[in-house]
Amino acid sequence: MPDYLDRLSRFVCETRLEDLESSTVNAAKSVVLDTIGAMLAGSRLSENVELARFAAKTGGQGPATLLGQPGSAIAVFAALSNATAGVALEMDEGNRLGGGHAAIHVIPAALAVAEERGATGRQFLESVIAGYEVTSRIGTGTKVRKSVHSHGTWGTIGSAVATAKLMGFNEARTTEAINVSASMSPANTWAPCIEGATIRNLYPGRSGFQGIMAAQLTLCGFTGLEDGPSDIYNTILGESFDTEAVVQELGVPGAYRIQHNYFKLHACCLYNHPVLDGVQALLGREGFVAADIDRIKIEAPALATIMVDPEPVNMLAAKFSLPYAVATAVVHNSTDITAFYPDRLQDPATLALSHRVDIVADPEMDLRRYDYPAAKVAVSLKDGRTFTENVTAHHGDTENPASREELVAKFNFLVEDILGDGGAARVAETVGHLDALENIRELTRLLRGS
Repeated sequence: MPDYLDRLSRFVCETRLEDLESSTVNAAKSVVLDTIGAMLAGSRLSENVELARFAAKTGGQGPATLLGQPGSAIAVFAALSNATAGVALEMDEGNRLGGGHAAIHVIPAALAVAEERGATGRQFLESVIAGYEVTSRIGTGTKVRKSVHSHGTWGTIGSAVATAKLMGFNEARTTEAINVSASMSPANTWAPCIEGATIRNLYPGRSGFQGIMAAQLTLCGFTGLEDGPSDIYNTILGESFDTEAVVQELGVPGAYRIQHNYFKLHACCLYNHPVLDGVQALLGREGFVAADIDRIKIEAPALATIMVDPEPVNMLAAKFSLPYAVATAVVHNSTDITAFYPDRLQDPATLALSHRVDIVADPEMDLRRYDYPAAKVAVSLKDGRTFTENVTAHHGDTENPASREELVAKFNFLVEDILGDGGAARVAETVGHLDALENIRELTRLLRGS
């Protein structure tokens, strides 16, 4: 068995809350709260309401909560529904070091399985921290193919790891779950994001479903490859897979990946965030308005050059359009979820400016780097002046953190219409003492819809 898999499985089995620094535990609580907010907000989209109904009907009335919905289901279907809702508004956190969104691939599965098993809050947090770590590290080791969207890929392993942790797997069985789940990783491209095909939102839902299934399949006697991740990430989903990078600093205090994440304060793809921070900085400092602008030049990582449609067809496509995101930020001074609602997409002033936004690739830019800008913004005005701004770490990133107050305000904004003021405060308070909960259902009972 490859050494890196042994080390990952040992790490998962040995992860205990009492051995972790308080900063790690507190970071996990913040990530849990943020992800719950994203799932609850996304649960109100019509297709997600119907998916939840399908999950309750098909999976049966199991013990796992369908967040924001009146029904319940067995864990695999609850994870499918909740993870899909959680990514739909592009408000879920992520991890630049791992090149993906670990929490939305781990927390829905962990929450559903913990609820199904009546796990304690401590057990739930341990599974989240372990699953997040493995997810991010597998992502670090992967040089992903250009056409492959990271959603759903190594996240399947994360869901399997969280499930294995909650089910008390030993090291050998945890390794088996990792290998089985690697071979069940969905293969997804960026095309649905750009076209606005909402099947893309199923990527994390599918990985949650598949990850739970992978852990269960090991109990059924199914076996995986000796090294499942190397097989899939060296060939189909990735161009190479560096096993040494996967375990570098594994378990080192202060190096836990859940403490080195980013939160989203703009409701769109991460590639927009450094750009939008740069635009907002210039707007605040220089005082120009949309009518003053001749052109806006954006230098961004090469992948961002596929996100250039100035007239996105729907909300999802708008979240993956740099020109639209920049234009609506200037015209409406807004980048929250309302900025990408369907009724905003045909705004004449926004579309006029969107057509004057140019996207240029800088081959040195890479969102896994912090030693080079992640975006360069140049705003040229009609009077001949040009203003520039470079951004390396967007606001919300660990290297440029949002305050606790900002994160709570984001959570409240997303969930107030669903939970009400009192309900939002109760959830935030309960997440704050997750490690003291005798049963995770003390939290999930607060997350149901009417």
